[in-house]
Parts: sequence; structure tokens; C-alpha cells
Amino acid sequence: MNTIFRKSMLSVAGLAFAGGVFAGPIAAHANPVDAKPVAVAVQASKPQGDQSRITLNDEQTANVKAIIAATKKAGLPERAAVISIATSLQESKLENLGHLGDMNDHDSLGLFQQRPSSGWGTPEQITDPEYSTTAFLKGLKQVDGWQDMPLTKAAQTVQVSAYPDAYAQWEQQAADLVGQHWNS
Repeated sequence: MNTIFRKSMLSVAGLAFAGGVFAGPIAAHANPVDAKPVAVAVQASKPQGDQSRITLNDEQTANVKAIIAATKKAGLPERAAVISIATSLQESKLENLGHLGDMNDHDSLGLFQQRPSSGWGTPEQITDPEYSTTAFLKGLKQVDGWQDMPLTKAAQTVQVSAYPDAYAQWEQQAADLVGQHWNS
């Protein structure tokens, strides 16, 4: 478990304990309510810069679930899924892109706009969400210290984008999506 995550979790636990100590006597006399579990977003630090957010359709939500499933299958933690989803939000808005003709960025395809000509795989492989996520994660695992670095730096090291800081804007939504779907 990385140090930042451990410290964050200890801080949350400490606040929860303190809240229970002070609010417990009051809450004991309150009327019971239906409580629902709250998902904790997994982030290494506070998101950098202004955050963007989009409303997801069924296809995009299915792609979120596919990225999470591939991350779990690779044996990687939630932070890897957050980085992967934020990267896909930037690259394709979580849409599995086929060839877009003149609008295409070179031969970029799939959730991560990976390129067959750059060795990411065949067009069929790159447009398979599990394969493309696994390929991205393989690159991420080769980045020393990816678990503790800012999301945008980790994503950029794998993707080598012309817009290296653009990934940061999706960190909060990616963390929220992982918190929502990791255990579902």
C-alpha cells in the first residue's frame, strides 16, 4: 500500500472516529434513517487544476466496467483503474473509437486512441476494451513510481500525448466512477 494512500485512509479513519466520539451521544437519541454506503474515491492526491465532467451513456458505462474488470484481472489496484479511466476520458470520452476518416488522429483507435503503427496491436485488438486496457496497464506498470505520481504524469508517460496536462481534468470523475463500480 503506498504511503499517500495509507496516510489518506488513516486521516479518514481518524476523522470518522472523532466524529463518532463527538456525535455518537447525540446520534444515539436521533431517529434512525436508512443509511446507504458511500463510495470513497481513490486518488493519490487532490486533482490538479479545473475538473471536467461528462454524463455517460450505457456504452460509456460499459467501457468503464470493462476497464475496471481488466484492471482487476491484471491484479492492479484501484488507482490504476482511475488513471486508465481518466486517460480514456481524455482520449475518447470512453467511446470505443473506430477509424474516423479525416477526423482521425493518424491511425488512433479504441478507448485510448492507441495506434497499430506504434505497436499497440492490430485494429481488432485495439478496439477490444479488455485488450486495449491491458495494453495501457502494461505500459503503466513499466513507469517507475506510477502509484505515487500525479495522474497526468503517469498517463502521459504511457500515452506520449501532444497535450500532456489534459489528463488531469478527468481525475475526479475517474475516481468517482471507480468508487461507484469497483465493487459492483
